[in-house]
Amino acid sequence: MTATKRPKLVVSTGAGISAESGISTFRDADGLWENYDVMEVASHDGYVRNPALIHQFYNDRRAALAGVEPNAAHKILKELERDFDVYVVTQNVDDLHERAGSSNIVHLHGELTKVRATDDESLTFDVGYLDRTTPDTVIDGHHVRPHIVFFQEDVPMFATAAELASEADIFVIVGTSLAVYPAAGLLGYVRRGVPVYYIDPAPSRVPAGVTVIRKPATEGMAELARLLTKEKNDR
Repeated sequence: MTATKRPKLVVSTGAGISAESGISTFRDADGLWENYDVMEVASHDGYVRNPALIHQFYNDRRAALAGVEPNAAHKILKELERDFDVYVVTQNVDDLHERAGSSNIVHLHGELTKVRATDDESLTFDVGYLDRTTPDTVIDGHHVRPHIVFFQEDVPMFATAAELASEADIFVIVGTSLAVYPAAGLLGYVRRGVPVYYIDPAPSRVPAGVTVIRKPATEGMAELARLLTKEKNDR
């Protein structure tokens, strides 16, 4: 007897899914991030101008991350693995998806708890939450920088994310404004006819054919889980 193939559920997550855990991972409307000009702490030019500030900023973000926990939305994504082949594509640099137990995670914009070699971007080192780095820090013979994709830099994991989107049987968007590219472009890779859900309490733009769940991430993910379970049982 052949086992039934589980549907491939691809979920694109943004800052909104982590906001309910009490952390800010995105640019506010006034262009500030934790009271810093976002282009000073999250751009390639900013890194070149003041690498010491960049290290300090991400050291502080890592330390703050140690004090927060995954919320119900993160945990529901893990629970959906019982019935679906779940892949998470996240714009967030926190590790809350990992701590909630999700098995398949693609970080588009890097990972806060890692640094990478300045002379080899494929070489990364896990520094946890409390280790602090500076432009003079050397690990295994390499100077390092935060493992963050800054504005003005390529997004090396986008091709992987786009391939996952093209293979999705169900595509979900949670907690992102669909305004940050290239991440917002993932929807364009989803095959015609594939169900798409968008969880956001106040979406500013809604592409045609998308089912909107107008709730915060925790409530919206709970509703999505109910909908997907009902659809599965109705088949």
